[in-house]
Amino acid sequence: MIKFMTNAVVAIIIIVIAQSSFGAESVKLRHVASVYSDSKGGGIRLPEGVDCNEKSVFIVADTGNNRLLRYSFQNGVVKGGEEIKLSELPYPLRVQISSAGDILALDGKTHRIVRMGPEGGFKAFIEPEGLPSVSTLVPKSFRIDASDTIYILDIFSDRLLVLDSAGKYVKHIALPQDQGFISDFAVSAAGNIFLLDSVNALVYSASKDSKDFLPLTRSLKEDMNFPANITVDKSGIIYLADQTGSAVTMLGPDGSFRGHQSGFGWKEGLVRYPSQLCINEKEEIFIADRENNRIQIFTLVK
Repeated sequence: MIKFMTNAVVAIIIIVIAQSSFGAESVKLRHVASVYSDSKGGGIRLPEGVDCNEKSVFIVADTGNNRLLRYSFQNGVVKGGEEIKLSELPYPLRVQISSAGDILALDGKTHRIVRMGPEGGFKAFIEPEGLPSVSTLVPKSFRIDASDTIYILDIFSDRLLVLDSAGKYVKHIALPQDQGFISDFAVSAAGNIFLLDSVNALVYSASKDSKDFLPLTRSLKEDMNFPANITVDKSGIIYLADQTGSAVTMLGPDGSFRGHQSGFGWKEGLVRYPSQLCINEKEEIFIADRENNRIQIFTLVK
């Protein structure tokens, strides 16, 4: 049986106060559940990734246990937790769900992206076709948008690759030359791309048809320690997981600082070295709370 915890006494766990001089809207995250185990009661260990969709499904990269876990979350109730374990995926780091329900995961040992069916059966590796130059591909992160376009952050060749849903090359955008280290990126519903420079605590952006990335923010080192994951919601709010700062930081669509929750701890709603974040159409936020060996679920209140 799945173990999860809710908090009915403290309704608002994280309060984010807008700090924009233009009176930006405040944002609150309400903690609703924490997931610690699979369907058989086995514990989650050092989860690095989580993704969710509009059908109430969320997939966990249970990295420390070398597997994925498949759950559903509906009406405040977590169900499932079935194990997906493949020899082709020995060390899952990042996970994404396609529009058809296929599961894609990045393996940290082989540096390959694996495609699975909705129930976790192996289908194929993502092998980019038609790249303009033959070179080693080393994915650091990847994303799938609503039309199943595949984006891959290739840190070996300092580029962001864009592939169609079949894996064929569409284009690439070179990473900024003055970067510290690009660790992750996000794609908005409008097709805008946001790069996260973890060393400089800075976000770059490129519009859907742009050929270059430009700084969206100033350096945010005063507000964050080492942000390592980025995502964006349907209204354009940007969320950053500050791993060493154990915080979730929020930015406006223009890059303005909206506030953050800095909560290092074990209690529900607090985090220790958060990894991947995801937000579904219901504005439910899932956080891979790595060092607490759990997935935390929040609802977004504006």
